[in-house]
Amino acid sequence: MTETHNDPISLHPQVQAYLARLAGFNFGALHTFPPEQAREGLRRQIALLGDPEPIAKVEDHTIPGASSPIPIRIYTPDGSGPFPVLVFFHGGGFMLGDLDTHDGLARSLANGAQCIVVSVDYPRAPEHTFPAAPDACYAATQWVADNAASINADAARIAVGGDSAGGNLATVVAHMARDNNDGPALVFQLLIYPDLDFRRTNFSIREYAGKYGNIGRETQHWFMDNYLNSATEKLDPRVSPLLAPDLARLPATLIITAQYDALRDEGEEYGERLEEAGVPVTVTRYPGMIHEFLRHPFDDSKQARADAAAALAQAFSR
Repeated sequence: MTETHNDPISLHPQVQAYLARLAGFNFGALHTFPPEQAREGLRRQIALLGDPEPIAKVEDHTIPGASSPIPIRIYTPDGSGPFPVLVFFHGGGFMLGDLDTHDGLARSLANGAQCIVVSVDYPRAPEHTFPAAPDACYAATQWVADNAASINADAARIAVGGDSAGGNLATVVAHMARDNNDGPALVFQLLIYPDLDFRRTNFSIREYAGKYGNIGRETQHWFMDNYLNSATEKLDPRVSPLLAPDLARLPATLIITAQYDALRDEGEEYGERLEEAGVPVTVTRYPGMIHEFLRHPFDDSKQARADAAAALAQAFSR
């Protein structure tokens, strides 16, 4: 996974057009807004992307959590089942995002992989700091395993996945499922430009922060400071999974990265470490793309969603 970093910038033309439109709105940096106002801004931005694709059934439920109930949304494709199931955790820096902001991506994965997607609305910071989010995501994954029959799912074919902060949470849940006696046996993890290293020291973080749609350094620290209880937690493997000492015996993995994403290098380094630990892993970098590109109507986004769905379908068929 080597790259010559002095190559000329080659953003995809569709990405260039999107970033130009975004610059025209002259939005302030996220860290200058109260969390709820930033959340509303994201919801409005997603609404501009158009209507999501149809799917056979969508149901909202609330399930028990360790400290409070957890809202989930269950997407079921056409067919008779029992279906394999992807437990999905949305991105948003552990502070933003919800079931609605990732509705389109969840529908696409469910239809494409012919699986149920259980999207989890985990507790967000700053109202709920670490470890509330990973604990809730793990509880939701356990609930899916224990209640698979009630949602027409196959408990023997469970995957976890997520984008950005959700990719972090999927990774942490996979570690917990491996290490805890009560953890479900996962067959796959789908990590979409995952946030895996809170040290924030690699090349892509340093080079791309504040550029190409990536948040700036102040906003990075705003997200981290609101999520964590202390700076020392940045080195906790449940916060920075890249620092976990043992990556063996984790489920097969697809890691999707984007060329101009500030989180690119930590995702690709995690893939290298998984490979060294003997875990079947594929890392796919999409040239010319940026962070969060899967939720935008770029041509390469459609291809990435199709690639992710195909990888899920293949893992479920083993």
